[in-house]
Amino acid sequence: MSRQEVGKLGEKAARKFLKKRGYRIREVSFRCRHGEIDIIAQQKDYLVFVEVRTKSNLDFGTPEESITQAKKRKLISLALAYTSTHQNLPSLWRIDVVAIELDDKGKPKRIELIENAIGQDSRFNC
Repeated sequence: MSRQEVGKLGEKAARKFLKKRGYRIREVSFRCRHGEIDIIAQQKDYLVFVEVRTKSNLDFGTPEESITQAKKRKLISLALAYTSTHQNLPSLWRIDVVAIELDDKGKPKRIELIENAIGQDSRFNC
């Protein structure tokens, strides 16, 4: 399975997973000059930027371990770019990570949501 196929499977699984947890998907694959945000959703009073990390093997660590300091800074920059160019958004926002591990058949064997994963008071501080 190619890296792109793994990514597409992960994003599809993440959308389904988030919807079941009450997230309303607003946009997918938002692109701007800073890069791309996988999923933009809303959960209650929060606008949520979601980074999906999917792996089909753990040879080089878990999905969440693949988020570098540079990626964290880029995600914050993307979130700020989005909030400055769109109107009628919730005033509160955060960046969540959905970590997905796929089995040999491409089915999710682990999906973990890490809320507020990137930011000042998060598990993955910048």
